[in-house]
Amino acid sequence: MTTHLIPRAYVRQRSGLHLNLLDPNPESWTDEDLAIGLSRTYRWGGHSVWPLPLSVAQHSLTVLALFKKSSKTPVSKSEALRELLHDADEALIGGFDPISPLKPLLGSAYATLAERLQNAVLARYNIHPWDSVQYKSHKHADNLAGASEAVHVAGWKVEEVHDLLNIGLNPLKTDPLVEIYDCKPWEPWKPNLAAKRYLEVLTELDDISK
Repeated sequence: MTTHLIPRAYVRQRSGLHLNLLDPNPESWTDEDLAIGLSRTYRWGGHSVWPLPLSVAQHSLTVLALFKKSSKTPVSKSEALRELLHDADEALIGGFDPISPLKPLLGSAYATLAERLQNAVLARYNIHPWDSVQYKSHKHADNLAGASEAVHVAGWKVEEVHDLLNIGLNPLKTDPLVEIYDCKPWEPWKPNLAAKRYLEVLTELDDISK
């Protein structure tokens, strides 16, 4: 008799919860699990001119800060939460942060997996996807953070950001997180600190999903 195995790919969270990446349940992780995962998922392939790589948790806080600064109207908790969680699937997928231009080359299976995880995030935190106008504002903040990180963290030259990364924005000189955390400009945080700071903001915003 042939046994047909049911496809599954579980990730055990620090909380003890098990997340099935192929069929993600929105209740399969805690806020702390997510913060830890993002603090240990690294941007720029882990490359850095600093002693530590830059975490997606710190990047997410940068994007949120830039989004707030650029908004012409007060940012609601729901909007702020959506910004904070924009890369949440990268932690849930198991600490995988592929360079953006690489994502389409990973095929439809990866795109489907990432979409399922992000949809689980949206359901878990009771937030709605961006409309076209909101998405444009988000991408500006995300790309501005990316251009700035490329130069100040990963060591790219400005012209390389424009010509090789195809980001048509100039990097910031001032790190927006300095004003909030009184930290050293552009220095990547230790994972435990990044997780702590991310979790603090997530906890403050998460009450809208309750």
